[in-house]
Amino acid sequence: MKASDKAYAALRRDIVSWALPPGTVLGEVEQAERLGVSRTPLREALSRLAADGLAVAQRGRGVVVSDVSLDHVDDLFSLRRALEVEAARSAARAGDAAVFEDLAAEFDAASAALDAPAERDAYYALAGGLDAAIEAAASNPYLAQALHGLRVHLARLRRLSHDAPDRLRESAREHAQIARAIATGDPGLAAAATMLHLHNSLDHIRSHALPKEATA
Repeated sequence: MKASDKAYAALRRDIVSWALPPGTVLGEVEQAERLGVSRTPLREALSRLAADGLAVAQRGRGVVVSDVSLDHVDDLFSLRRALEVEAARSAARAGDAAVFEDLAAEFDAASAALDAPAERDAYYALAGGLDAAIEAAASNPYLAQALHGLRVHLARLRRLSHDAPDRLRESAREHAQIARAIATGDPGLAAAATMLHLHNSLDHIRSHALPKEATA
């Protein structure tokens, strides 16, 4: 892996997980030493992060991790609805029913075990597996590329709201419904199940968001 790719992947992971929270100064010397790369590939990585919207240049401070706030939620979810609903429709037309039935069963099991942090991590990994299965079934590289860029920002939004076990269990059931709807081969049903999940997710973020100062 190129040094710039290594630095980009590490910084991206740390930003999405909030190991590097919004407002953190990404000093070239400090980050280059931390990541074990020279300053040239680090600058390339910072440029890529800025293009992703994960970092911004600020006068007098250098490059900093970009802010995340509720001001961005409606715009992100408008795009999310357009992309994920279309992906679910396409997956229902062409997806392997057995794959999605298996995923639905896994979400059924996950909904009963979401209290511990490790279990929540496994749930998010399972949700990522459903996303990947839908993208593969939709077989649209442009749609997949757009979704990948969007999901980076959606992952950061999770930290604006509490990981409430009750909501996660509801979300697991909603994901199971999406998977089963796709397995039936009914695009309209798959779209409706996706819309319901997105509506409930947005409502939860609005109702349980952390104070804006927590993002500073």
